[in-house]
Amino acid sequence: MMFGLVWLCLSHFGFLVKELNKQKPGLMLYGFRRPPPSDVEISWTETHDAFVPANLHKEWLFFLNKGSKVNISYAISSTSSSPLSLVIAQGTQSLVDWIEDPSYPNLTLSWNIIYGSGKIQQEIPKSSNYYIAVRNLNCEEVEIQLQFSFNALICDTTQAYYRCSLGNRLCTFELYLLGENAVVLSSPGPNEETANSNWYVKVSYGPRWITYFVGSGVMTILILLAFRISKIFQSIDGIGLHAGGMESERAPLLPAKDDDISSWGSSYDSVSHDEEVLEEWLAKTFPEGKPSNEGESNNTRLCVVCFDAPRDCFFLPCGHCATCFTCGTRIAEDAGSCPICRRKMKKVRMIFTV
Repeated sequence: MMFGLVWLCLSHFGFLVKELNKQKPGLMLYGFRRPPPSDVEISWTETHDAFVPANLHKEWLFFLNKGSKVNISYAISSTSSSPLSLVIAQGTQSLVDWIEDPSYPNLTLSWNIIYGSGKIQQEIPKSSNYYIAVRNLNCEEVEIQLQFSFNALICDTTQAYYRCSLGNRLCTFELYLLGENAVVLSSPGPNEETANSNWYVKVSYGPRWITYFVGSGVMTILILLAFRISKIFQSIDGIGLHAGGMESERAPLLPAKDDDISSWGSSYDSVSHDEEVLEEWLAKTFPEGKPSNEGESNNTRLCVVCFDAPRDCFFLPCGHCATCFTCGTRIAEDAGSCPICRRKMKKVRMIFTV
């Protein structure tokens, strides 16, 4: 990673920064609670005597913040040569596009055909890397003198709560889990370095991502547990609500008896026994010759199949009373089962009230 003469402002969630080259220390890392303003003005001037080979170009890289200004003065020594092309390109891709097609002006921030001497001014619209490049389209080498005058805006680092020199050690920037954080990675000023100094740093986000993954896993487990507990409570409440309403329908009219082979026949003993049990049940249920559904809702005593006729039969051997005699007979003829307990039906007996 190569930086220019001005300071670099970054805003990230958190990282580790390490300088890879072994040259004289110069890079500094600053930490802030919030992004610092870029309102500190600095100015410097650079002079370059360049020999541009035929059909090639020379380039100079700078990082400039939004609002900075660049003044370029040039003088071509070879007066007999053809004009040169001078551009200011934002980012590497813009420079590459211009190198591939140097005659197309819309690929760069500033595109100029220069000859003799003159000046070019440009204001920077966006914080980014910028290349100042000169292209020689002649068949022979051309000498050119360039002077770059910068009036740049840099970040105010006086309010930083964290400072670390990359030349001494690995800089670890500790961040708060919640809230905004910002860092500034700065290079030395123009009077403290040689022209076109390069720095190579390594930026790592590993430890921070591990924290995010662990936190996400814990939150997922807590959410699943909450859904599980909520489902259990809903099941318990549902059982309590249905228990009272289904009790009367699930209670058999006749006491349980052995489901032996004798109950399948139509012998006098089995019929007589069923009728005796029925008479005992009717005597208990309707002591004065009236059905027990007086004062109750009509819907609670209607057939659960057709919801039209009253419940006037019960099934053998389970004894449940849930349908009218017509629907109960149809279920029995189809070798069906009791709609309450799902036990196989053998007989249907009609209930007569006096």
